[in-house]
Amino acid sequence: MPELNDLLPMLVLLALIGGFAGILAGLLGVGGGIVLVPAFFYVLQSLGYGGPQLMQICLATSLATIIVTSARSVHAHNKKGAVDWEILRTWAPGIMLGAILGVLLVSQLRTQTLQVIFGGLALCVGLYLGFGRSEWRLGETMPRGLKRALLSPMVGFLSVLMGIGGGSFGVPLMTLHGRPIHKAVATAAGFGLLIAVPSVIAFLFVDIGQNRPPLTLGAVNLAAFGIVVAMTVITAPWGVRLAHAMDPKPLRRVFAVFLVLVALNMLRKALWS
Repeated sequence: MPELNDLLPMLVLLALIGGFAGILAGLLGVGGGIVLVPAFFYVLQSLGYGGPQLMQICLATSLATIIVTSARSVHAHNKKGAVDWEILRTWAPGIMLGAILGVLLVSQLRTQTLQVIFGGLALCVGLYLGFGRSEWRLGETMPRGLKRALLSPMVGFLSVLMGIGGGSFGVPLMTLHGRPIHKAVATAAGFGLLIAVPSVIAFLFVDIGQNRPPLTLGAVNLAAFGIVVAMTVITAPWGVRLAHAMDPKPLRRVFAVFLVLVALNMLRKALWS
């Protein structure tokens, strides 16, 4: 068992991270993974758990939390009839395949490379959040045939490389193809489950070296998983209440700036440290 003096600071910091991620998710509808991965990285590194496989732990643990949060979200949205089960059914095989391919790649890469990948993709997501427009369109119907066969694995693959659920790529994909935003958000929660379940199962079999945080199974840190899930359950409703009390659009812009800064800092650390 780990020493209490080693475990306690980690648990306190993880509780703060989970609370913050829950508020953001409720307030802005942003999946927690895009916040959790850099937060896990900076906390674990500051506690002395840096190493060539640290980012694998951060990605895998973030995806583990998404299993719970996505399941709750799908259940809530489905009660309102907002989940498009036809999209989920037809996109599921490709998304799950892409997620498994993502784990296979992540397991072969080291922290510095994964930092660059995360930073680059997070920068793209932040810029889209900041400058994207609801009226932008690539088509009026969701892609089918060859286009779907190419795009669906890409959603799963890129999401695993960032340790996130389906929202950051799934929502823009669906809205750009004519799906209403509430349907896109609800269905993207289902994407999160399709991404997280197979990838986390695979991450449990990834071998992490000696310098790993306490209570880590495979690449998943069980302490971070449990605490973050518990805190997001508590604080997400607070964020929802805040969202109804104020205009979330300017806050979304602020979050976009925050995300761009996080992405640039991750790239700086990877490329010039």
